[in-house]
Amino acid sequence: MATLILEAARITGVKVGPTAITVDARWLMAYAAALGENDPRYYDTTAPDGPLAHPLFSVCYEWPLAQALRTKALDESVARRGVHAFHNLVVHRPPRAGEGLRVSARVIAVQRIRAGTLVTIRFTTTDRTGVAVTTTDHGSIYRGVDLEGEDVIATASAALAGAGGEGARWEERVEIPLQMAHVYTECARIYNPIHTDVAVARAAGLPAIILHGTATLALAVSRVVARELGGEPSRVRGVAARFTGMVRLPSRLSVRGHAADAAGVGFDAAGPDGASVLTDGRVSWNPEPRP
Repeated sequence: MATLILEAARITGVKVGPTAITVDARWLMAYAAALGENDPRYYDTTAPDGPLAHPLFSVCYEWPLAQALRTKALDESVARRGVHAFHNLVVHRPPRAGEGLRVSARVIAVQRIRAGTLVTIRFTTTDRTGVAVTTTDHGSIYRGVDLEGEDVIATASAALAGAGGEGARWEERVEIPLQMAHVYTECARIYNPIHTDVAVARAAGLPAIILHGTATLALAVSRVVARELGGEPSRVRGVAARFTGMVRLPSRLSVRGHAADAAGVGFDAAGPDGASVLTDGRVSWNPEPRP
């Protein structure tokens, strides 16, 4: 079998966008519903800015750019090898129902690692006037893919390095039903058949369909918001975590909160067998809810 290769010089700096994407109330509400949110503010269309955005909602409007960038930068044989490795989100301010956003994506780093090649994409989202809304560094490992050329190291989008800390201060279990990947796919508008089609998942080398990494992370962030932020999602200014395991369906997550300081709290999550699925997690926060 031929060795799969990524050329550092060819992929670094590849960009798509800016693309105009409208955030509508239906999308915001559907995303919250997929996560089982019970806070009525997530569904209040009478509020001045419409329903609240879940802190991880940015993954929804970033997904079309991720698809476009991978199509432009990667061969299909390489793209199939990708798995989500880390997520580093900065929330400059939450998106609002009805507003038009401008979303761009660019490959900012490529690095050799033992498992293959790590590729980092930076998603930059602004409003129509150019004011920042969210910035995300999204890392994917392309398993068994060699890198040709020199490593390109990125400058971090913000100082949001995850930190689980020693010893959990609290732990909360989250039941994940069999159909959650299908519901999340439709509500988030994130279509990847390894999460909903058993045949495609097995062809990709997976034992079965698995839950989206962003869904796992969003469920964990929801527990942190409830336990540490008094249920105020607008206080979240950043989320960082590494993905270290798959979540098969149905399943159960154990989300654990670790050391907290004035700027945020560490967290991690494990599956029903105790194996880690999220590590080095951190939610950074504002002292007070945003106006």
